[in-house]
Amino acid sequence: MDRDVSNFSLLVLIVFVMIPFTISYFYQLGLKKDIVWSSVRGALQLFLIGIILTYLFNLEPIIGIPIMLSVMITIATFHARKKGKELPNVFITILGGLIVIEVFVLALWLGFDMVSFTPEEVIPMSGMVIGNSMVAMGLSLERMKAEFSTNRGKLLAALSLGATPKQASHLSVRRTLNAALIPNIDQLKTIGLVQLPGMMTGLILGGVEPIVAIKYQLVISISIFSSVSVSAIIVSLIMYRFFYNEHMQLLDLEEIQKKNG
Repeated sequence: MDRDVSNFSLLVLIVFVMIPFTISYFYQLGLKKDIVWSSVRGALQLFLIGIILTYLFNLEPIIGIPIMLSVMITIATFHARKKGKELPNVFITILGGLIVIEVFVLALWLGFDMVSFTPEEVIPMSGMVIGNSMVAMGLSLERMKAEFSTNRGKLLAALSLGATPKQASHLSVRRTLNAALIPNIDQLKTIGLVQLPGMMTGLILGGVEPIVAIKYQLVISISIFSSVSVSAIIVSLIMYRFFYNEHMQLLDLEEIQKKNG
């Protein structure tokens, strides 16, 4: 695809920003600043990453790829951590989980020659895996906190009847996993029917044959689905334990924060 989008055309995109801005103003949603700031920030971040990628693409793959993956994983960890900052070891849990997922997915891609070890292929595809894993981890943390708060009475009742923390938490952990996985399951069900996925669309616009684009889209879609599943499992099975003390007593978020300083 040789054509380019002019700078003037990009400025016209402000029309799309003004639509949610107007809705927020009319219904007094209090989101006007967030809408403007997120739009400006998103645009600046994309141009910045474009400059960085141009530089990294000119480096040796063994240098450029680890640098960019490290940056993406670190930023994703800090962002997902915000959803469960009250819990201990949440940073190291998310960081370790993202590293394990990325290493496993990348090894599979390279081992079966699905992707070439070049920045142009590894970095964009890894970014999709890391980004979706980050969202799944953050969603799992939020849902878990809500589950343990809403079902506190049931959990206490189960513990009083002799259930272990693992047994008492089984339903809450299961609901947490469902909440994290259902959006991706629904998306996978309707892929190609309701929408043409981003990677497939980009490849087709770039002149790649549709069947080849579909193959690459399957690689990334299944990889993301697996990564999201593993992300939710890692967070759920590790972090629920911190809602109990060494005496198997249920703690609320304030008690957890006090306990861990």
